[in-house]
Amino acid sequence: MLDLLVRNGLIIDGTGSPGFYGAVGVEGDEVSILRGSLDGVQAARVIDAAGHVVCPGFIDVHSHGGMTMMKEPRHEPKVRQGVTTELIGIDGNSVAPFRSREELHRFIWLDSGLNDYPPMPADWLTVADLLTKFDKKGAVNIAYILGNSPVRIWSVGWKDRPATRAELQDMKAVVREAMEEGAFGLSTGLDYPPGSFADTSELIELSKAAAAMGGIYHTHTRGSLRSKGLLAPWEEALEIGRKSGIPVHLTHYRQSAEGVGSHQDYLGLVEKARDEGMDVTFDCYTYVYSSTRAIIACPQWAQDGGPERLMEALRSPDERAVMKREMAQARRNYREGWLTNFNQPHNKQYEGLSIAEIARIRGQDELDTFLDLLLDENLGVTTVGLGTNPQTLPDFVSHPCGMIGSDAVLMGDFPSPRTYGCFPVVLAEFVRAEKHLKLPEAIRKMTSFPAQRLGLKHRGILRDGFKADIVVFNPETVKAPATRWEPKQFPIGIPYVIVNGKVVVDTGAHTGATPGRGLRHGRD
Repeated sequence: MLDLLVRNGLIIDGTGSPGFYGAVGVEGDEVSILRGSLDGVQAARVIDAAGHVVCPGFIDVHSHGGMTMMKEPRHEPKVRQGVTTELIGIDGNSVAPFRSREELHRFIWLDSGLNDYPPMPADWLTVADLLTKFDKKGAVNIAYILGNSPVRIWSVGWKDRPATRAELQDMKAVVREAMEEGAFGLSTGLDYPPGSFADTSELIELSKAAAAMGGIYHTHTRGSLRSKGLLAPWEEALEIGRKSGIPVHLTHYRQSAEGVGSHQDYLGLVEKARDEGMDVTFDCYTYVYSSTRAIIACPQWAQDGGPERLMEALRSPDERAVMKREMAQARRNYREGWLTNFNQPHNKQYEGLSIAEIARIRGQDELDTFLDLLLDENLGVTTVGLGTNPQTLPDFVSHPCGMIGSDAVLMGDFPSPRTYGCFPVVLAEFVRAEKHLKLPEAIRKMTSFPAQRLGLKHRGILRDGFKADIVVFNPETVKAPATRWEPKQFPIGIPYVIVNGKVVVDTGAHTGATPGRGLRHGRD
């Protein structure tokens, strides 16, 4: 007897092939595809999917949800979108390995405006230990990629200086051990200290170590290189790929909101590299709003030494004056958008407001307002702003080399609406309303393509013997109602989400089940 039978739905298997009518059986955590008559097929539970699409669970290749899910294992903002697997550790900001709990806690503090605090004190040090935290303790599966920030902290420390030859060899050993314990590759966030202190040659050497073990290079590129040319940040990433032999994945790839240059230049860069034989892919998010930790706007010299160093600079009148002068020359970095994730009760009134609005309320200079709030909130503020050119976004979403990554930051009262809607908006807007994509291709971008990129062996396709990560949605009604002012709205038209054979979303409601797993590279 089957544990579950999903019948009468249009099965779109994730490969990009057209759908077909049939049934999906679930026994344990595996699926079987049933065609023709179901006479004699028995199941403990039957879901009638008439009028619905049945497809693999969606895979988010850019997630900031790992620490949040430790606190809130139901993980409703993501699983109710149909997400069943997430890649964490992106942007170079992963939380293992560390030599000591003190260093781990310092890094969590520095990164708290982007990746949140887990239940403290955090009680792991290795990648292996971290992955066990997700075994049947969250609603979705977690894949882990090693960020270069903890690698650098392990061997070089928090300072902005080149690694010595001995330190570089030590860092490569850290990469190898993390890969052996289950990491899927190496990530960088080259606007985020201390990982941003790594030069190109260091990243090539670390990538060689990851490539030798089948890993990928997943990169938030170095924004400071734009002064050398529009595409210079991404050209550095391709140089790292060429010289190390590692597959390159460009994350949150898009044309900026300012619309500088042509979006065809961005897409052409990827296409040309692939024509030359490189293994290059990218992801993008499906909204115009970006989101990150607010301290990204602070000069990197003020973060040279860790979170305590930044707090010191914020308190120093002389250093603050220098910071203000430098930040005023890059007004976009702190003025755009709004702030969220305030934890001090007296600052809750500022949730969702811009710096200009908060400064008017406080009767204060805008930059002093911003820096005072960072100090008062112990660095943990999140910023959301206009980050993408809406006119060219469909070309990135629909490009055959691209997949979907939410880049969703889950904290605060006013997160980016993509936090609740990134995946269903593909189905509702890019497929049904605007017809930028056919439905089977859109599903491929959210299922088998990211599974292939990561090397997940038995996920991303509905096929006999594959893992039972399944989404059932209504293609005519699926919708993402989240907005800028009301971002915390769950999708409509996704009645069932199944993770590892367990029903997590049942007729549109969360069951409380937490069947997710920590996935290990080469084993899952």
